[in-house]
Amino acid sequence: MLDNYTVPPLTRIGHIHLRVPDLQRSIGFYKDILGFEVTMMYGTQAAFLSAGGYHHHIGLNTWHSRGQAPVPMNSIGLYYAAILYPTRNDLANIFKRPVEVNYPIEGASDHGVSEAIYLSDPDGNGLELYWDRPKEEWPLDSNGRLTMFTNDLDLHGLLALAD
Repeated sequence: MLDNYTVPPLTRIGHIHLRVPDLQRSIGFYKDILGFEVTMMYGTQAAFLSAGGYHHHIGLNTWHSRGQAPVPMNSIGLYYAAILYPTRNDLANIFKRPVEVNYPIEGASDHGVSEAIYLSDPDGNGLELYWDRPKEEWPLDSNGRLTMFTNDLDLHGLLALAD
């Protein structure tokens, strides 16, 4: 029988590696719209992108997916990957980029603990672009338990913060 192990509090989920059908199209989205930097190409079949010089936050490859159709939304697989931005101003700045090129935004929510923008990459991989409010601002019920919710996000107010 396994012991009652719990994940250490400072544990974080690291990078994501996505199968894509068109490497250059995917690089264009993650580099040109979301602003990630290409840190390395692995021949013509894979690319690694990062923020701030890290080895990679996002891996893209065509090893088993070159030319394939996107996975249908109503099938098993990753629902979305979340990209955490340090501040609300940073979220405003990244939100402005797809807006400027008329890239489709699928949703925007205030969850009390965070504010989030939802969109999909060109291959249908869902993405959440978000920032966390400071923990001391998280909503609690009368018993001190966390109470998350989904309210509309004030997109005009958010855009007003963009540089």
